[in-house]
Amino acid sequence: MTAPLAGLRWGLGPGWLLRLQHCRSSASGKELLGLSSLNNDIELQPCRNYQAVLCTELTKPLIIRNLPSPPLQPHEVRVGVRYCGVNFADILACKGLYQEKHCLPFTPGMEFSGMVMETGANVSTVQEGDRVIGVTGTSAMAEECITDQKMLWPIPEGVSYEEAAALPVSYGTAILALDHRARTQPGETVLVTAAAGATGLAAIDVAANVLKAKVIAAAGSDHKCNLALQKGAAHSVNYTQGSLKEEVKKLTDNKGVNVVLDAVGGDIFKAALHSLAWEGRIVVVGFAGGTIPSVPANLLLLKNVSALGVFWGRYREEDFPVFSSSLSSALWYCQERRIQPHVGAVFKLEEVNEAFSRVTQRKSTGKVVISIK
Repeated sequence: MTAPLAGLRWGLGPGWLLRLQHCRSSASGKELLGLSSLNNDIELQPCRNYQAVLCTELTKPLIIRNLPSPPLQPHEVRVGVRYCGVNFADILACKGLYQEKHCLPFTPGMEFSGMVMETGANVSTVQEGDRVIGVTGTSAMAEECITDQKMLWPIPEGVSYEEAAALPVSYGTAILALDHRARTQPGETVLVTAAAGATGLAAIDVAANVLKAKVIAAAGSDHKCNLALQKGAAHSVNYTQGSLKEEVKKLTDNKGVNVVLDAVGGDIFKAALHSLAWEGRIVVVGFAGGTIPSVPANLLLLKNVSALGVFWGRYREEDFPVFSSSLSSALWYCQERRIQPHVGAVFKLEEVNEAFSRVTQRKSTGKVVISIK
């Protein structure tokens, strides 16, 4: 394989040759990048390696490999990762089913916490030794992660690395969905489906403890319902044991709920939509049940209700101030102990496949994280 093709194969981008000039000319390094046929015209300089998770084939088990640590661009920051979150989107990406496609091989992981190791020449927002959380499309499941300085937020004193890693995707989504999109008011009633998942528990936490709403939690087992009640829900419904719509009617004296945050889709979405009160708002944040439902427009009209969507990551490109504010708010709420992220399981880097299985088999509650150091 020629050098340019090797660079494309490994997703190194246009500047890959510049970066490789800083990596040593070891057999392992060349073989890893498919450069064993390079002649000696390019002298590679010494650099350290780091361990990273790699998706080399879609739907296949992930592997751990040593990768050469590339130099920084002027606006970039190198972070020593302590914890990274596991999201359903990571699993979809490794199956080739996520809306954002990645060239193989790639390192999954879109949220992390860690300490700044090194900064590029033009970086002014952080410095070596700072504790930060970061958001990236990929590459978080590794000992090191390089990202643009604007995609890092300082971790306040009193917030642990483990807690911080559980904040970005789940709490960012919950804050945008309930506050920015649904405009939830104190005293309103909020129905949260998939209530024991990472986003579900985050939504309960934000709705009950920050926005001061009354929460009805809907989940698929008594154990998950009890966990939601511990998090701050006023009531719970096990939707495997009866009609969600009828139970919500009983709990609201036939008035319905003001806001729904739905992460399930399918029949649960339909039942939740029918459970809305006059001028209610339903916010769609995912389809964990695997079925994307259609919205009956006549119901929107008759009850004057609103159907909204939240794709948290899209705000990064379309409205960065709102995106950034969701993370800053989550960190502040956590420091003030108004919210408390629920980490349901912690895995080591070499246990990444077990971590993915825990999420896909729906055995997890709250956020699953991977401990790097």
